[in-house]
Amino acid sequence: MKRLWFSYILTLILLIFVVVILFWMFKPYLSGKFSLTTPLPDSLTSYVNRQVSTLNLWFPSAKSEEGNTVQKPVTSARAAVIYDLTTEKFLFEKNKDGKLPMASLTKIMTAIVALENKKQDDSYVVSKNDLVGEDSMGLSEGEVLTLEDLLYGLMLPSGNDAAETLASNYSGGRNEFVKAMNDKVEALGLKNTHFTNPSGLQGDGEQYTTASDLLVITRYVLSNFSLFRKVVLTVEQVIPYSSNHKAFYLYNETNLLTSYPGVKGVKTGYTPEAGLCLVTYLEYKGHKIIGVILGSNNRREEMKELLDYSLRTLGVEPPSHG
Repeated sequence: MKRLWFSYILTLILLIFVVVILFWMFKPYLSGKFSLTTPLPDSLTSYVNRQVSTLNLWFPSAKSEEGNTVQKPVTSARAAVIYDLTTEKFLFEKNKDGKLPMASLTKIMTAIVALENKKQDDSYVVSKNDLVGEDSMGLSEGEVLTLEDLLYGLMLPSGNDAAETLASNYSGGRNEFVKAMNDKVEALGLKNTHFTNPSGLQGDGEQYTTASDLLVITRYVLSNFSLFRKVVLTVEQVIPYSSNHKAFYLYNETNLLTSYPGVKGVKTGYTPEAGLCLVTYLEYKGHKIIGVILGSNNRREEMKELLDYSLRTLGVEPPSHG
């Protein structure tokens, strides 16, 4: 009997000992002082950066088209890249990592943040403060539109009013929207792009990017959002009158949609500081090509020349174009 009691007491002592050890092991969890460490930087974890959706980083290959006999065009652009997503090669590059202002190319990121954070009721109310800048889709204070409507106004006539409306309707307001834009840059693994407003207007702090970063940003939005692809492919769009807003007629005048066969959009930009800027997406003869021009004197003609040159380096005869 004494041996049995001795066994019980010994077992109890051992259990108490185990409990004490476990308590000290898990004390950081219980006290809330435990911190999870990962090999990823904070900017790529959803705990810190709300704009991290899926960790699917992509960076352009360093490969370039070499050994071709096609005469390389001279461009006035301060920076430019042409990249073939099909062969994963740079077909043309000039100052691709130079930090430069981007003007309304900013709105590509504005579209990304808006698409990834769509309002549940899909109703975006226009406020007086949203009506800024010369380029607009023609919004009026108090009107209510959908995300799709505003994306057409954002991308076709480059509406600053559409950009500001998307930002002001974001959870937390405009400042949080701009923060989300910069958080998304970090979530894409980019370090040379910074936004201070959703429209690209200058005079509102330092906004800059690189041709290489814009390539990554453009590929991301084209790869993930069919609505964006549909919008930027549109030459003209009529948004009919409703009880919430007037009718809108929107026309895409400034890309190469109607003048270069195979072009599928994307976006133009201009400020005196940034010069003429252009991002173009081309699908032609089995190739998917993104072109970026920053600070050009003649963005459309130079983009055509760069696309022609790039196709020829691939052994593809460019299309006839205006």
